[in-house]
Formats: sequence, structure tokens, C-alpha cells
Amino acid sequence: MAEETQKPEAAAAPAPTEEVVVEKESEQEDAPEKPADAVVEDKPAEAVEEEPKVEAKDTKVTESASFKEETNIAGELPDPQKKALDELKQLIQEALNKHEFTPPPAKDKDKPAPEEKKEEDQPATSAAETEVKVETEAPAPVEVKEEEKADPPVEAPAPVEVREEEKADPPIEAPAPETVVETEVVEKVSAADDDGAKTVEAIEESVVAVATPPPAEKPEEEASSSLKPEVVAQSEEKPEEAEVPRPPPQEVSIWGIPLLADERSDVILLKFLRARDFKVKDAFTMIKNTVIWRKEFGVDGLLDEELGNELEKVVFMHGFDKEGHPVCYNVYGEFQNKELYQNTFADEEKRSKFLRWRIQFLEKSIRKLDFSPNGISTIVQVNDLKNSPGPGKRELRQATNQALHLLQDNYPEFVAKQVFINVPWWYLAFNMMISPFLTQRTKSKFVCASPAKSSDILFRYIAPEQVPVQYGGLSRDGEQEFTVADAATEVTIKPATKHSVEFPVTEKSTVVWEVRVVGWDVNYGAEFVPTAEDGYTVIVSKTRKVGPADETVISNSFKTGEPGKIVLTIDNQTTKKKKLVYRSKAKPYSE
Repeated sequence: MAEETQKPEAAAAPAPTEEVVVEKESEQEDAPEKPADAVVEDKPAEAVEEEPKVEAKDTKVTESASFKEETNIAGELPDPQKKALDELKQLIQEALNKHEFTPPPAKDKDKPAPEEKKEEDQPATSAAETEVKVETEAPAPVEVKEEEKADPPVEAPAPVEVREEEKADPPIEAPAPETVVETEVVEKVSAADDDGAKTVEAIEESVVAVATPPPAEKPEEEASSSLKPEVVAQSEEKPEEAEVPRPPPQEVSIWGIPLLADERSDVILLKFLRARDFKVKDAFTMIKNTVIWRKEFGVDGLLDEELGNELEKVVFMHGFDKEGHPVCYNVYGEFQNKELYQNTFADEEKRSKFLRWRIQFLEKSIRKLDFSPNGISTIVQVNDLKNSPGPGKRELRQATNQALHLLQDNYPEFVAKQVFINVPWWYLAFNMMISPFLTQRTKSKFVCASPAKSSDILFRYIAPEQVPVQYGGLSRDGEQEFTVADAATEVTIKPATKHSVEFPVTEKSTVVWEVRVVGWDVNYGAEFVPTAEDGYTVIVSKTRKVGPADETVISNSFKTGEPGKIVLTIDNQTTKKKKLVYRSKAKPYSE
């Protein structure tokens, strides 16, 4: 009998190979679905239909490589992008139904244990089953069925044979589960005989069925007289377990917006799709990893943490660009302060705190964005490299690289423009070296400006009244006569020329103005000229030389009771162009 049992085991060994062949045939069809196996398990047929769509879509979308802020209105998307968005929604819905947006470690630890148990049980049960098959190859199975339906007395011979071949254990209590094994195996073997290709599958199904009864042997020992009712109860319990209702779909939100809710959800999904060139599988993987990372990092709780305000001059939000994007300034020169540098990057704990602070700052900024299809959901980044510590600072480089990786992996398509100002020569050389390796989409977002051109570049994208005063603009903290609602005018003064600005006055009023020349080094004066021919010109401000360090913004006012005009004179005697920025308003008064 040992030889007979070894032969069936040898025959059972190729079982996995036969199954793998069948799976490979399906896998060849489902190859693109591998990254999301768990998502498409319940609907293999639908997955097969989806794959060609994804491949066709990817090839079409990658043809366009130009960057411009694309529309977020789903109805205005090109057809391939619409299909990609719909397919991504379907993958996300299936993942939510299966609760896949949860950190995996706990599941990974629990899953292999039962699988190993099943694998350990399989060889033992398969040996018993193969013995039964060898001895009951012909009419025996039919006899067992009839005996079970009639009365138990004839059941004795069959279980005795099985007990002698396997092991001599308890005399009366073992036969009941073994008879169950015989009936299950015989029925499935008889079905398998009709089709040899399905023999392995039938055996494996019987293995699973046999593997479950062993824990039930203990209650059978206690009450051996009620063997049949217990078997029936077990068979009835199995379908009950299978019919347990599934938990409700998982609820997942990013930046306060559910993944599948309304048009705002579409805007977020489009960010992930664009970050992965509309490759649906890659975008889904990115979303899944982002959700898991946010839970592990504790992003939602991070919003309420108190991390200090030592870095408020390093990174801060200020104003909007001409298209309405909020502007974030990153001032790396602040790290020239050795005390601040040590307190921020001296060790791993401090670098970790800096990273948490940076993520907290970004999260708070993102929560203020408008994720409606026509809203502004991106930010303009202004990076000031003046007096930057440079690449020689290892701690700063480590913290910056770590932050960049997190931002790239978990905050896709949130930057509308990257503006680098006060760029040193070494950065310009470095940028030229890496430029060939950047995509056209990425390069179109980058703008670099030397110190002499920084203000001009900023004014190209941001109005002067929105630019902080330290970068050549008019925006200052505290109470001022003017606000960002008061638009400013830009003028370029050519070298060795004099420029005049006039503010007309038509009634009794007080005229207020602000004027600034970026870099100054010019002569400035102001006077009031009445409209009446017999009027007298009034000098408001004597002509004087204003140096670069004298004043940033000159503010002045003049009260008049007659019509006329205020005339400002700027005399540029240098050989360089100068950028003039000014604004004014008149406030009527009554005597």
C-alpha cells in the first residue's frame, strides 16, 4: 500500500503545474491587470474587456507632450482622457468595496499562516483520498451512497479498510469523518473521470473539504452516537459563513474631499492621472500608495500639531499671481543663520520635525485651494536662492531630497509654475546640465532668473502690488494706505533718460501715491502744477538722489483746493534700465 500511496502523490504533484498552465492562459489575457490583481478578482471578464482600452488610451495620450494648465471639466476632456478617468473610478470603487486602502502589514502577516496550514494538510489528505480511489475504483462508490441513504450497519466494511491502510486509531469514532471523505472524493473522482483535465481540480476541492473536518473530531469523540447530525450541521454551517454580508464600502478622503463624490473628486483624480501620463494602473497605484502613506504618516492629525514658528520666514504664502494662483515663497538664504540651521538640521530628529512642519504647511495651503472644475487648485512656487547654503551642506541636502521625494510621490500636479530667482551661476550651470533629462512638461514649469532679472521675472507672472517689498514689489505688512486691490503701473526707464508721471486732480481732494524704482540709484522729485495760468507751482518733494539702500517705497500725499496735477520726475542717469512701479488715488474732502 505504501507504493500505491506514493504513486498517487506523485501524480498529485503535477497538479499545481496543470493549474498554472490554465492560469497562464488567463494571465496572458489579463497581463496588464497584474498591478491590481486584488481589484479585479471578482470580475475577470470585465478586466479582460478593460485591458485593450487602457493600452489604446495610453498610446494616444502620450502623443501630446506640451504643458499648459489643462481643463478640469470632465466634459471637455479628450476621449482617451475621459475613458482613463472612468476606468480609474471603476478601479477605485472596486478597491473601496474590498477595503484595500488600508496599510497592508497586518494583512500580510495574517494571510500566509492559513495558506501554509492548508498546504501542510494537503499531502496527508491527498494520500488518504488516493488510497480510497485505488480500492474503490468501480462499483464501490455507488454502494457507499446507497448505504448512507439506508442504514449505517453496512458502512462498517468500507471504513475498516481505510483505517487499516492509514493508521489504527480510535476504533469507532474515526469512521464517520472517513465515510464523509469517501463520499466526497468518490463523487468528485467520478466527475473527474469524465474529463481527465479536471482531475487535479477535483482532488484539490476534496482536499479543502477534508482539511476542515479535523477540528470537529473532538466533539465527535464526546458524542459518538450523533455522528450524522453533526456532519449535516457542518455542511449547513459552511454556506452560512459564505453568506455573511460584506462590510460597507470604505470611505477615503484626500485633502478633505472623498475619492468618489462629485466634480471635485474628478479634479483630484485628474492630478494623479496627469502625473502618470494617464496610465490608469500607475495612477491607481499612486493613489493607493498616497492614501496608505497619509494614514501611516498621520497627515490628518498633523494639521493640529504645534510645531513652532521658527521657520515662518523660510517658507510663507504671500499674494496671488496674475491668474489667481496663490504664491508660496521659499527663502533658502535664511539658513545662513547658523543657529537656525543647527536647530533645523543638526540631527535626524530635527530633520524629521522639519519634514513634518513642511508637510503641515503644504497641507494647510492645499486646504485653501478651490477643487471645483473651474477653480484654482495649483500653487506658484517662488524659490529665492540668494545666499543659499548651496549643495555643500549635507544635512540640508538630505532633508531637501527627502521632502522632494515625498512631495513628488504624494502631491501630484500641485505646482503651476516653479520660479527661481537670485539664481547663482553654479545653479544655472547645473540646470543646463539636467535640462536634457527633464520632460517637456516639467521644463515648461521652470523659470530661472539671475539677481539682476529677478524682479522683472516676478512681475511677468505676479502683479507688483502682490509682490513682497523685498522682491521689488509694493506689498508690505501692517496697515497701509493702499491694499492689493489698488493696482500698480509698471514702466521701464531707459538709461540716461528722465521720466515724468502725472496724477490729475479735478476737485478738492487729498492725493496719495506710492512710487518705487527697483534698485533705485536715480534722482526723484515731486511737485503740484495748478491748472490756472496764474497759479503757482508747489514743490511737494525736492529733487534728490535716492540710493539702493535708502528707501524701498516712497509714500507721499498732497492736499489741494484747486484743480491741477501732481508731477513726479525720475531721472535715470545710469547706463542700465530701471523698473518703475507706482500707484495713486485721490480722496475728496469737505471744508
